[in-house]
Amino acid sequence: IVRSPKSFNSQTGVPLSVMQLTSEHTLGLFEAGISKPGEMERLARIIAPDIGIFTNIGEAHQEGFPDMETKLREKLLLFKDCKLLVYSVDNELVAEQIAAAFPDGVGPRLLGWSAYGKPADLRVLNYLFSYGKTKISVAYDEPSSHESHFIEIEIPFTDTASIENATHCLACILDWQSELRQGTDWQSVLQRFARLEPVAMRLELKEGINGCTVINDSYNSDLTSLAIALNFLQQQGKKLRRTLILSDILQSGQTVAQLYGTVAGLLVEKRIDRLIGIGKKVEHVRKYLPPSFDAKFYPTTQAFFDDFSELVFRDEAILLKGARQFEFERIANRLAIKFHKTVLEVNLSALLNNLRVYQSQLGPGTKMMVMVKAGAYGSGSAEVAKLLEFQNVDYLGVAYADEGVELRKAGIQLPILVMNPEEATFEALVRYRLEPEIYSLSLLRNFYAFLENHFAQQNTPNGQSIHPLGGTGNPPQTGKQAAINIHVKFDTGMHRLGFEEADIEPLLELLLKESESRPTVLVKTVFSHLAASEAPQHDDFTRQQFARFQKMYEHLVGGLGYSPMRHILNSGGIVRFAEQQMEMVRLGIGLYGVDSSGLLQDRLQTVNTLKATISQIKNVAMGETVGYGRLGKAERPMRIATISLGYADGLLRRAGNGRFSVLVEGKRAPLIGNVCMDMTMVDVTDIPEATEGGPVVVFGKDLPVQELATCLGTIPYEIFTTISERVKRVYVQE
Repeated sequence: IVRSPKSFNSQTGVPLSVMQLTSEHTLGLFEAGISKPGEMERLARIIAPDIGIFTNIGEAHQEGFPDMETKLREKLLLFKDCKLLVYSVDNELVAEQIAAAFPDGVGPRLLGWSAYGKPADLRVLNYLFSYGKTKISVAYDEPSSHESHFIEIEIPFTDTASIENATHCLACILDWQSELRQGTDWQSVLQRFARLEPVAMRLELKEGINGCTVINDSYNSDLTSLAIALNFLQQQGKKLRRTLILSDILQSGQTVAQLYGTVAGLLVEKRIDRLIGIGKKVEHVRKYLPPSFDAKFYPTTQAFFDDFSELVFRDEAILLKGARQFEFERIANRLAIKFHKTVLEVNLSALLNNLRVYQSQLGPGTKMMVMVKAGAYGSGSAEVAKLLEFQNVDYLGVAYADEGVELRKAGIQLPILVMNPEEATFEALVRYRLEPEIYSLSLLRNFYAFLENHFAQQNTPNGQSIHPLGGTGNPPQTGKQAAINIHVKFDTGMHRLGFEEADIEPLLELLLKESESRPTVLVKTVFSHLAASEAPQHDDFTRQQFARFQKMYEHLVGGLGYSPMRHILNSGGIVRFAEQQMEMVRLGIGLYGVDSSGLLQDRLQTVNTLKATISQIKNVAMGETVGYGRLGKAERPMRIATISLGYADGLLRRAGNGRFSVLVEGKRAPLIGNVCMDMTMVDVTDIPEATEGGPVVVFGKDLPVQELATCLGTIPYEIFTTISERVKRVYVQE
C-alpha cells in the first residue's frame, strides 16, 4: 500500500503522494481536499481513482466558495470516473448533490450507508459503547446476490469521527468481500478492526527514566517515517547520547540488502550512537555498519525485556521506531516516567508552523528573538528551545537567570537575554553566558561592581579580542578579554522597567567608563516594550512610543560611537507595525497559537492541548447534589463523570457550576458543582458514548483556550502559565 505521506496542502501533497507509486504497490490510498474552484479537476487527473470515499463536508476552506453546494459539486469532480463511491446518506446535502451529480447509469456505482434508518446498502443497527470501545452492528445488502448479511465489528474508539471512518472502511471492505473471500479467512479480516490504534502520523516525546528523553514513534515503520523520526532525534541536542530501538521494517517492497543498507546509511548520517534491533530481519543491518558501531539485537520484544536489567539507559535520547506487531508501546511504558493522567500536549509541528507564519511577516535581514520565559508560556522551555535552536532563530528571551541556566544545562547554545536580572544571579549570568537586560543606573553600577570583583578574583588572562555578534557600526576594540553583552531597556510609556530620556547622559557616562579590572561591557541591543500594540484604539500612543524610542536611541548611539541592534515589536506589533521591525523583533504568545491582534489567527495552529481522563461515571438521581457545598444540583436524572483535573492543576474554581464546559467525545460537557483540588465533575448525561478511562479536552484545537480565558475573566497567557508542574508535558510532532 502507498499512502499520503503526511498532512500536506493537497495541491502539493497529491503529486508527492502519487509519485511514490512503484510496480510493487497494489493499492494507493490518497486524501485530497480543495480551497477554491478548479483545484479538484486537476487533482482528479493526477489521482484518477478507481474507488472513492466521500468522508464528510465541513466549513474548512469555505471562504473560497460562494456556498456549500458549490464546494460539494467541486469535490465530487474527483469521483466522476470512479467505479465505486462510498458515502453516508445521513448528510442530506451530500446525498442530494451525489444523486444530482450521478443519476442512474452515470458515473460510479453508489454504495450508501446510514446510521439513522434511512434506505441504504449498509444500515447501522446498533452502536454499543463500553470502556473506550464501540461495537458496531450492521446489515449489508450484497449488490450481486441481493442477500442481506448481518455483521458485527468492534473498534477501540468511541469518538464520532473514528466511528464514521470505521463505517466508511467497513462498507468498502464489504463491497470487496467476494474477492477477499478467495483464500482468505473472512472473519480475520473483520477482526482486524479491533486491533486498530490511534492515528500514527505523529510521534510523542516524554520524560524518561534516569534522565532520558523517550521519543515514541512506534505506530508505524517505514523508511520515510524513520528518516523523519531520526531528524527529530537530532533536534534533542548534541550533548545527549542517541539510541535507536528499531524493529523489523515490514512490507517495504525492497530487498533485504536495499532496505537495511539504506537504514545503515541513515544511522551513520544521523550520528546514532547505539542501535537496539528487535526482530528476525533487522540484524541484517549489522553487515552495513562500521565494525565499531554499538549494536545489539533481539529476536522478540520479550527477549529484549528479559535482558532489560543488563541494558543501561541513562542521560540519552531514545527513539522507539517499530511496526505495531512488536508492541513497542510496552517498551515506551517501561522507559517513560509514570505520571498523573492529566497532560499538557504540546504540538511541536503546530509551534513550527506558527514560527514560520511570523517569519513570513519579516523583512529581509530582520532577526527574531523568541520568548521562552515562564517555561515557554507553560509549554516547557527546554523542549521548545531545542526546536527553536534547530530552526536557527537568533535569540531566546527568559524572565530570570535560573530559566537561562536551565536552558544551558539542556545544551542550548543560542544567545539568551535575561529580562529580570537580580544581583544574586550575576555570577550565574557570567558563568552560563547569559546576557542581562539593564534597565536602571543602579543595576548597571551593581553589575559593574560585581564584574570588577569577580574578574579580579578569577585573574582571567588577557589577550582575547572583542567583537560583537550583531548590530551595525564598529564598537571599540581592546586587548582585554572578550566583552560582556548587555541589553539596554528604554521606558517609552509602559512605565514598568527602563531608562527614561533624562537618564541617557548618566547612562552614557557609565557605559563609557573604562576599567582595567573588568571586561568591557558592550550594548548588544537597545529595546522597549509596547503597551497596547494589538489595540487600534491606542495606535496614536503606540506611535508616540516609536518616536520616543528612536529619539532616545539616537541620543545613546551618538555617545556610544557604535549602533546596537534595536527591537520594540512584540507578537501583535509584528503583524500591525511592519515598518517598525528594525533589526530584530520579539515573538511571544503568537508562537503558541494566540494572535492578540486577530489578523493572523486563521493561519496559526493550536500548540497546547490540556487533556484529562474520566476516572468514574455515576448515575445521580434527580434532586441529589454534586460536589463541595452541594452547589451542583441534579435537575433531572444525570450521568456525572469525575475527571482527573482540579484547581491544583490549573483549572480554577471560577470555571465550576456550569460556567465552563469541557469536551468529552467531541461534545460539550458542562462542569457541575465546584471544581475540587484534584478532580472536577462534569455532566455527560447527553453523551452516552462517554466511558470511564475516556479522554477529556479542557482546551485545544476544538475548544480554544480563549474560551476558558473569557470564562475566568483573564487572558490566554495566564491560563498557559498557571498549568501546574505536576501536569506532565508530552511533546508531539506530526
